[in-house]
Amino acid sequence: MATLNEIETWLHDQLPALLAEHEIPGAAVGVLYGGEVVDHAAGLLSKATGVEATADSVFQIGSITKVWTTTLVMQLVDEGKVDLDTPVREHLPDFVLGDDGAAAKITVRQLLSHTAGFEGDIFNDTGKGDDAVEKFLATLAEVSQLFGPGEMFSYNNAGFVVLGRLVEVVRGKPYGVVVREHLFSPLGLQHAATDPYEAILHRAAVGHLRATPGEAPEPAPIWALTPAMAPAGAMLAMRPRDLLAFAQLHLTGGTTADGTVVLSAASAAAMQEPQVKLPALGMMGDSWGLGWELFDWAGTTVIGHDGGTIGQGAFLRVVPEHGLAIALLTNGGDMIEAYRAVFSHVVKELAGLDLPEMPTPPATAVEVDAERFLGTYTSDALDLTVRQDDDGKLWLDQVPKGIFAELGPAPEPVELVGRDEHSLIAVEAENGLHTPHVFLGDDGTGRALYLHSGRALRRATASEA
Repeated sequence: MATLNEIETWLHDQLPALLAEHEIPGAAVGVLYGGEVVDHAAGLLSKATGVEATADSVFQIGSITKVWTTTLVMQLVDEGKVDLDTPVREHLPDFVLGDDGAAAKITVRQLLSHTAGFEGDIFNDTGKGDDAVEKFLATLAEVSQLFGPGEMFSYNNAGFVVLGRLVEVVRGKPYGVVVREHLFSPLGLQHAATDPYEAILHRAAVGHLRATPGEAPEPAPIWALTPAMAPAGAMLAMRPRDLLAFAQLHLTGGTTADGTVVLSAASAAAMQEPQVKLPALGMMGDSWGLGWELFDWAGTTVIGHDGGTIGQGAFLRVVPEHGLAIALLTNGGDMIEAYRAVFSHVVKELAGLDLPEMPTPPATAVEVDAERFLGTYTSDALDLTVRQDDDGKLWLDQVPKGIFAELGPAPEPVELVGRDEHSLIAVEAENGLHTPHVFLGDDGTGRALYLHSGRALRRATASEA
C-alpha cells in the first residue's frame, strides 16, 4: 500500500497532465486517510482571467450540498423537532403540488431518499433575497406526480428545496445562515461560502462550458443557478479540504476532530442505510440512503455524492471501512475522465480497491423489443423521444425545456443499442459516460411507462407527444 505522502507526490506530478488531457481548466483534489489530509490544485480558475487554482481556491460542490441539507435535517431529528416518517406538511402546511393527495402524504424520509415521486428538475427563479426558498414552494403548485410517494427512486432537486425550507421554518433562519451556524462553524471552515457574495472573498473558480461538442470549454456566462435551489446544490462553494472535514464528520459518527458532537452516531449511521434500490444507471449508486448515494465496490461499501452546476463538477467518495475519503472539484471539460483517473489510483493505492468499470455498449448489441421502448417520455425539464430509423437503428432525441433550453442548443441525436432486455445504452460517450437508459413499468399496452436515466420520465400521453 502507498503512503499519503506518496499520493500527494502523485497528485503533484500527474494532475496538470490529466487536466490538459481532458481539457479541464482547473481542479483541486483532497485525500483524507488515517485522519490526515493532503491536497493539491492545478490549472486555472478562469480562462478569462488566468488566475491559477490553488489548494485554497473554492469551487462549487453542486449537489453534494444535498448531504449537507440532510445533515441539517437529521440534526432536527436528533433534537426531536422532526420525525422522518411524518408528512412534511406537518411542518410546511403550504407545501402544494399538482396532486394534492400526494403532497399530503409525502414524508421527510421520502424527500431525503428521492422517492417522493413528483417532478424534480424545477429551477424556478424566485429572486435573490433570503426569502427565495420560501417563495419557491408556491411555484410547485402545478408540478405533476410521476408515481405514488415511496414507489420508486427518481432524483429530485426540488424535493431538497422543500427540505431546505423545512430547515428554515424549524430554525427560524434563512438556509445559508443555518448552514453556517450548524455546520461551517462547528467544523471550523474558513474557506467555505454559502453564496456568491461570500465566494468572491476567496479565489473562486468559474465554470466552463463547451459551446458545441468538440470545442474547447470557455467561461460560463453566469456563476450559479437560482438562489432558490441553494439547499439542492446551487450555492455552496469550498476547498476540497473543507469538503473532507464534512466527510470526516460522517466517518466519526457525527463528532468533529475537537470532540464537538454535530450529529448523533445514530443519525450518521441512519444516513448510510439503504432506503431504495436503484436501476443499473452507471455513475449513480446501487442504492440510496438518506442523502448519501450508496455504492457496492466488490463487497466494500462506499458512500458519496456528485455535483454538477453551470460548468463545474464535484465528486466525493467515502470508504468507511478504510477511513478514506477523496474529493475532486473541477471547473469544466471532461470531468468524469479526471474523476476516474484520480479516484482509481487513490482507492487502489490506499484501500486496495478497484474502481468499478463504467457501463459500455456490448460488443454485440442485445436484441430488444424496440416497440416496447419507442415513444416520447416527458418531464418539465426535457422531452426524450426514442425512435427507430429505416435501417432499424434506435435514436434518442432530446429537447430541453426552461432554463436548460437557455444553456445552449438542443443536443444532437444519440444512437442507442440494446444493453439488456430492459435497457438501451448510448453508442458514443458524452463527457466520458455511455449513458444507460432503463425502461420500467407498463402503460397497459405492453410499452414501457418510464424511461429512467437517474430521473424517471413518464411516457407522454397522446396530447403531450
